[in-house]
Amino acid sequence: MHIKKGDNVIIISGTDKGKKGKVLKSFPVLGKVVVEGVNMHKKHQGPKKSNQKGQVVEKAMPVNASNVSVVDPSSGKPTRVGKKLVGEKSVRIAKRSGATLS
Repeated sequence: MHIKKGDNVIIISGTDKGKKGKVLKSFPVLGKVVVEGVNMHKKHQGPKKSNQKGQVVEKAMPVNASNVSVVDPSSGKPTRVGKKLVGEKSVRIAKRSGATLS
C-alpha cells in the first residue's frame, strides 16, 4: 500500500471528496486507512459507571485506500508516490514535484 501513518492525504472520491487530513492508522491487509475528520460516524456509548450518563461520540471510520491520494508537500495537490534510491536508502518521493515524503 502506498499510504503510511502520518501522511497528509486528500479524499478523491466519495461523500467527503476534497477534504484533507492526516492518516491516523493504516490497515494494509484490508487496504483501508483512517483519516482524521473524515468519514465520521456517531457511536452511542452507554454509561461506564452508575453515576454517569450515556453519550454520543463521533468516531473516524476507515476509508478505502483507493479513494485517498497523498498530498504533494510543495503544491498541496494530489500526487502519486514513487521510490528513489538515495545512497543505500530507498526514499518515497512525490511524482508531481519530486519532493521527498516522510
